Amino acid sequence: MNISGNTILITGGSSGIGLSLAQKLAALNNKVIITGRDKNKLAEIQQRIPGLHICAGDLSENDGIRELVEHIRQEHPDLNMLINNAGVQYNYSFLTVSQLSEKIDYEIHSNLAAPVKLTSQLLPLLLTREHAAIVNVSSALWLAPKKSAAVYCATKAGIHSYTKALRFQLEGSPVRVFEVIPPLVDTPMTAGRGKAKMSSDEVALHIISSLSANRYEAYIGKSKLLKLINRIMPSLAERIMKNG
Repeated sequence: MNISGNTILITGGSSGIGLSLAQKLAALNNKVIITGRDKNKLAEIQQRIPGLHICAGDLSENDGIRELVEHIRQEHPDLNMLINNAGVQYNYSFLTVSQLSEKIDYEIHSNLAAPVKLTSQLLPLLLTREHAAIVNVSSALWLAPKKSAAVYCATKAGIHSYTKALRFQLEGSPVRVFEVIPPLVDTPMTAGRGKAKMSSDEVALHIISSLSANRYEAYIGKSKLLKLINRIMPSLAERIMKNG
């Protein structure tokens, strides 16, 4: 995949991996559009990154997805790369926390339903391009879940399966389908969780390298080791990841 001269939409681009990707891809002569819920934060980022485009909205809601798709069709019809990066993780126990419906809905909508719906609505546009890509950011937790984030882990396992199936469907089309599987990354979402986190800048560099090399399933950092352990001894992988 050529990593220069593209028009790229990055969801969840106001912090973490999404923001690091936006900075690095913009520097590689790409037109980059980022989404996020905080309009003021997006405007501040736009001032810092020359040429960056922004579109505020909540993709956990159908109206937010519809508005973003219409914006892309009207303002950026040359879109040829979609990076589904936005996500949220809540840690809780079903045994000790009640009234979880809102959190469950938000995680499932943000992490699984939104990227699937957004992809389906932008796919007709991507199919008109000579070279196009869909990049889904999953997690090493799809391999072995941690007990405190049951819904998050389930959504990432769903994204992994969906990405593979979509890749099968789009064989022979101009649209390539990538999945990147990062380890624990130092982002606002993981504040106060875990140790030895990889920086979002380092992860972004690995993602760009993987796209350039056409690695359709890219395990990054410690997720490579977890994949190996899971292949040889799944029970050990589960014990390692169980308590997160």
